[in-house]
Amino acid sequence: MTPEEQRLYQDFERAGLVPLWTVREGLMPATPTPRAVPHLWHWARLHPLAARAGGLVPVGRGGERRAIALANPGLAGQPFATPTLWAAIQYLGPREVAPPHRHSQSAFRFVLEGEGVWTVVDGDPVAMRRGDLLLTPGMCFHAHHNPRSTPMTWLDGLDIPFVHHVDAGFFEYGPDGLDDRSTPERSRAERLWAHPGLRPLGVPEPAHSPLIAYRWEHTDAALTAQLDLAAGVEPGHAAVRFTNPATGGDALATIRLEAHRFAAGARGAPTREAGSSVWQVFAGSGTLTLDGRRHPVERGDLVAVPSWTELAIEAFDSREPGEAGAGLDLFRFSDAPVLERLGLARAAPPSPHPGARR
Repeated sequence: MTPEEQRLYQDFERAGLVPLWTVREGLMPATPTPRAVPHLWHWARLHPLAARAGGLVPVGRGGERRAIALANPGLAGQPFATPTLWAAIQYLGPREVAPPHRHSQSAFRFVLEGEGVWTVVDGDPVAMRRGDLLLTPGMCFHAHHNPRSTPMTWLDGLDIPFVHHVDAGFFEYGPDGLDDRSTPERSRAERLWAHPGLRPLGVPEPAHSPLIAYRWEHTDAALTAQLDLAAGVEPGHAAVRFTNPATGGDALATIRLEAHRFAAGARGAPTREAGSSVWQVFAGSGTLTLDGRRHPVERGDLVAVPSWTELAIEAFDSREPGEAGAGLDLFRFSDAPVLERLGLARAAPPSPHPGARR
């Protein structure tokens, strides 16, 4: 480098400038090069830790929520599952109440097991049961209460990392007494909106999905019908997306929510896409192969799939003698709505060489 060039770069630095030709490969790579890495968290390890926290960490003002975030090893200690998605295990003990608050970040709860907690969203108490998906759209007040003598644990998913990166977060405590402690079988939102193909007239269109609860019985029936009719994504693979009944779009503006079912022995075709996702095993067992590395999974396990990671799924025949069920049921959430709206969504066929990035 000549003395004149050295002075030019020194002057760039003094002026707060960086020439593109020195950083292009890092900022504009040929394909995504995520810092996050594919990672598996075993439920058998997570749940006991959540139970221990339940005995030591109070819920209430100050602590607010007993939520334990999954930290991707590639993200330098940040409490993020991927650069855009937060996943956490939340534990609520017997007779406990998590007080109301609201925030810009959109959230959902997915129940792996148990029942007995009601989440209260903008004053509407919603029962939480195994397999249910419960929504908390951004800036809706929400609280949780457990009137029973047994604890309950579930998966929290939020767009916390995305909102954090774009500096758009707001948070507000709710006034004491705001939450309804009643325990109805069906929420008001379900009574109004949970009728297939029917939309109430004379009701203003909400800014978010008006349906707060998506019940497992409906999800299970839809997946079962797809497999029975061989109308799934591919042979032995059924999938559904949770949508806003008022618009037909995604149930949450920044998070896509899906359920997948693989019949015993079924193998999904490898996929690769821009954007990241997190998967949780709801039932059964199998393998998720990420960039050529096989990860055996079973009930409750959580897997982070960073952008442009090649993913293939295989279901085992997990039936015990006399058991009716088999295969692999998975819950998935991703940042796809954000990428699609920004024109950044992209998918590619699998690489010809396992483990190679394209």
